[in-house]
Amino acid sequence: MSNESVETPLLKIEGIETLYFDRIYALHGLSLQVREKEIFTVLGPNGAGKTTLLKTIAGLLKDQPKKGTIQFSGRNIHRAAPEKVAGMGIVYVPEDRGLFRELTVKENLDLGLWGRRDKDIQGDVENVHRLFPILKGRSDQQAETLSGGEQQMLAIARALLRRPKLLMLDEPSLGLAPMVGRTVYDALREISQGGTTILLVEQNARMALGIANYGYIMESGRIVLEGTAKDLSENEDVQELYLGLGGEAAASPKGWRLYKKRRRW
Repeated sequence: MSNESVETPLLKIEGIETLYFDRIYALHGLSLQVREKEIFTVLGPNGAGKTTLLKTIAGLLKDQPKKGTIQFSGRNIHRAAPEKVAGMGIVYVPEDRGLFRELTVKENLDLGLWGRRDKDIQGDVENVHRLFPILKGRSDQQAETLSGGEQQMLAIARALLRRPKLLMLDEPSLGLAPMVGRTVYDALREISQGGTTILLVEQNARMALGIANYGYIMESGRIVLEGTAKDLSENEDVQELYLGLGGEAAASPKGWRLYKKRRRW
């Protein structure tokens, strides 16, 4: 990795504080960096603030963050309007996928091409059909009739047609069968290899760390641990709390855990 890539991350967040209703802290002095052309994951339980983090970056929370800075490609974007953030190349795929459910697969993909006049449109459409071949056979089918996995594929395909510099995904494996989840994650790995930077928030730590270069553990609106995917996967606390691997805690004869190992963060 070059020194330049370390010194000038694509996304740099410093000390942001996001509030709900101007009084409830969702993010507390949170800082992180995302380097170009890599996959970064933010892991944590429900209520940790992961979705709030993505929405704050995307400009979807008005007048937030209250404090701190967010820079993208060296430019300040904190408290910027969502259309400005999107125009700079940040594309957000929400947990509910954000599809127009009454429109067909093709019509949803066409919305991803809205405003584009470049010569690469056809090639990009062919590429998303190659990544997710099932979508080509579903072109005239309404999005709401697709399975959960197919809807997730469509949401990612539509996002790719925007040619994002940073693709942000919120819980892409949520509700998916394991085999379908692996298909989605295989596609994300290939998307990253094609040069797209990915910021991924997940509860499925095993799946996320399997493709990520670097990860952050988030709890109660704060980053409590960070490191390479390998380092996090080998961390005993991460293994017990997020990967479901056995720790030193004793169990009763009925299989109940008598205590949880105390976190070292």
